[in-house]
Amino acid sequence: MHDGELAADQQAHWQQTYTEHPGMYGGEPSEPARYAAGVFHTAGARDVLELGAGHGRDTLFFAREGFTVRAADFSPVGLDQLTSAAASLGLADTVTTLVHDVRDPLPLPDASVDAVFAHMLLCMALSTEEIHVLTAEIRRVLRPGGTFVYTVRHTGDAHFNTGTPHGDNIFEHAGFAVHFFDRSLVDSLAEGWRLTEIHPFEEGDLPRRLWRITQTLPAAVQPAK
Repeated sequence: MHDGELAADQQAHWQQTYTEHPGMYGGEPSEPARYAAGVFHTAGARDVLELGAGHGRDTLFFAREGFTVRAADFSPVGLDQLTSAAASLGLADTVTTLVHDVRDPLPLPDASVDAVFAHMLLCMALSTEEIHVLTAEIRRVLRPGGTFVYTVRHTGDAHFNTGTPHGDNIFEHAGFAVHFFDRSLVDSLAEGWRLTEIHPFEEGDLPRRLWRITQTLPAAVQPAK
């Protein structure tokens, strides 16, 4: 299956999944989102971009924590569920949604957000090249000193090297394709950033084995007086 075909197949699969299982991840935020909120507060962040927001359990948590949140996902079904939930919770003024495929440039100005969060988005069916391009886009839209927290499944996961292979460390299980990260990929994505932490953790059934990565952009250089 070519990259374009795999991408289209995955988008359709997520659309169907959100349609058949509304609010499939529940209403409680993920542990990485709880961690990220603390990091963002400490950094003085005000606005957050969440990539791969889905039906929005973490988006709504960030909004309740006082952040203004832009939530992006390639599934209109998931984002519709998020919009409805935000309205019912009185958070419509602080949450905006954006139907967006991260293979395309982010439709945001340079240096326009304080923080970016992505829980298992970078380890979807993206090639290594696409992941690098996406990280460059995240760097572009972050303000100097901005923080990026993301999570990915890694090559120590039990599903790595099993299921249907698609090349480039991508393997498919039960219709979901995952790009399993090795440490060299994490390091290469952090070039030009300050890599603060690589935290291993487990989540869900199997269990899935992940890394939570925190990296920050250098602060703006002040001109000499």
